[in-house]
Amino acid sequence: MTRVEIVEVTDEARFELIPLCADPSFDHRTCDYWEDAQKGSKASRPGWLPAGAAGPGDRSSAAHSPANPFAPAPKTDVNPFLPAPKASTNPFAPVSSGPARNPFLEDLSGSVAENPFAPGPRTRPTIAAEAPRKLQLLGRGLGVFGSYAKVLLLDGVAAGYCQFGPLSAYPRALRLRDLYTELPQAPLPAVITCVATTPEARRGGRALRLVAEVCDDLAGRGFAAIEVYPEARARENSTPAARPEFWLRAGFLLAVDDDQYPVMRREL
Repeated sequence: MTRVEIVEVTDEARFELIPLCADPSFDHRTCDYWEDAQKGSKASRPGWLPAGAAGPGDRSSAAHSPANPFAPAPKTDVNPFLPAPKASTNPFAPVSSGPARNPFLEDLSGSVAENPFAPGPRTRPTIAAEAPRKLQLLGRGLGVFGSYAKVLLLDGVAAGYCQFGPLSAYPRALRLRDLYTELPQAPLPAVITCVATTPEARRGGRALRLVAEVCDDLAGRGFAAIEVYPEARARENSTPAARPEFWLRAGFLLAVDDDQYPVMRREL
C-alpha cells in the first residue's frame, strides 16, 4: 500500500524535496512569478539553487558599504622601533574605573522581577540568509503566518507541490485581483498560486488531496476564503495554476467568468 505524506517546506532539507516541473523550462524552486508583479518569472534558473546563490537585487552589504569618511585612514607603514600608538579616547567621556554601564538598564534591572508564570520569549523560525532565493521567499512568513508551501510524498518520494499564502505575500495576485471589482474586498482571501504533480503521480487524485490539505490548513489559520487564478486555455504542462475544471473538482466555484483568466473561489 502506498504511503502518502504531506510535509511543509520550512527548511533546506524540505526545499530539496520539491519535485521538478513537467516542463523543464520551468522550475518551482526558482519561480518568483507571483512574488514579483513586474519582473517575476517561472523560468528554470539553476544559479538560484546552490546555497548562497543570490537572486536579483541581492548584494553583499559588506562588499559594497561605503568607507567612513570620518574614520582615520589605516596606517600601512609602522616603525617597529617606536612604541605602539595609543587608542584614541573621548575627551568628553567621564573617567571611569570600572566597566561601562548603561544607565537605561540599571533602574529596570533592580526593580522589575521576572514573572515565573509568564511564558518566555518565543523563538520564531527563520530562513538562513545564505539559503536559496526561492526558499527565502517561501520563508518570509514563517514567524507569523507559517509555511507557504507543501510537498506530497509517495513512499518518501516527492510527487506533488503546492504554494499558497496570504494575498499580501503575492503582489501579482494583488494586481490581478484589482482588475475584478466584483470580488469581495473583505475579508481578503488566502490564495493558492501553484499546484502540480509529477507525471508518474497523475490521475490518482494526488493533487486534489494536496489541495484539500492546504484548504484545511488555511481554514485553521483563520481565513474565510481561498482564491485561485487559473489559465483557462493553458496546456497541462505549461501552467502551475491548473485549469478551472480541476478547481471545480476541488470544491471551488467560478467567481469571475473570463475566457482566459477566470477567478475561482472557495468559502471556508
